[in-house]
Amino acid sequence: MEQYIEILLKTVVAFIGILVVSKLLGKKQMSQMSFLDYAAGIVLGVIAAAVCIDRGNNTGIWMWALGIFALLYLITGKLTVKSRPLRKLLEGEPAVVIHNGKILEHNMARMRYDMENLLAQLRERNVFNIADVEFAVAETNGGLSVLMKSQKRPVTPQDLGIPTKYEGLPSEIIVDGLVVYQNLQQNNLDEQWLITELKNRGYNSPREIKYASLDVDGNLYIDEKEDKMAHMSDISD
Repeated sequence: MEQYIEILLKTVVAFIGILVVSKLLGKKQMSQMSFLDYAAGIVLGVIAAAVCIDRGNNTGIWMWALGIFALLYLITGKLTVKSRPLRKLLEGEPAVVIHNGKILEHNMARMRYDMENLLAQLRERNVFNIADVEFAVAETNGGLSVLMKSQKRPVTPQDLGIPTKYEGLPSEIIVDGLVVYQNLQQNNLDEQWLITELKNRGYNSPREIKYASLDVDGNLYIDEKEDKMAHMSDISD
């Protein structure tokens, strides 16, 4: 029984340590992570696992190692931001893999980029004909940036000379039944206005609402928790 309690306590300590380290290192989306970020994440996970399963009294040593590695990673991250040569050394450089519809094999080889990966990433961007691509750049995080040839790009209102108005971002007013009072105040509105709007649409309380937002024109979008739909589409087999 003591072993289970010991493992439980060590796991809690390791979990808290990882939370603290993650907070210090900052947030990054998976698509923004470099090879160094992946490697650091793996090492941090291994150290945390060692804290959990070590049967000796070495928890303090492992946590010390966790802190040292996190500090080294943090310092390296700061240095790569300030030093372009170091950033190029650790993270590499992007490379053009398609130019004017032609695949650049030497850059593909340098980036260790294979045709299957290239074609798959093009399809993810709704590109099925390489001849339509002006430039494709293999990024250091493994992503692919694509610029289509001008005659293959979608027509925009600017191309047609059509004037457009500012749309802005909608403000979240209700999320999961809870009123976001800060956003109400930013729009010079109060809870009484919201309650009146809800009652006009047949709702008695914000708790009935899953999500509500207000656009820049003052239009209130509402999605209730229990949607009453005459017909609901089902795409499952």
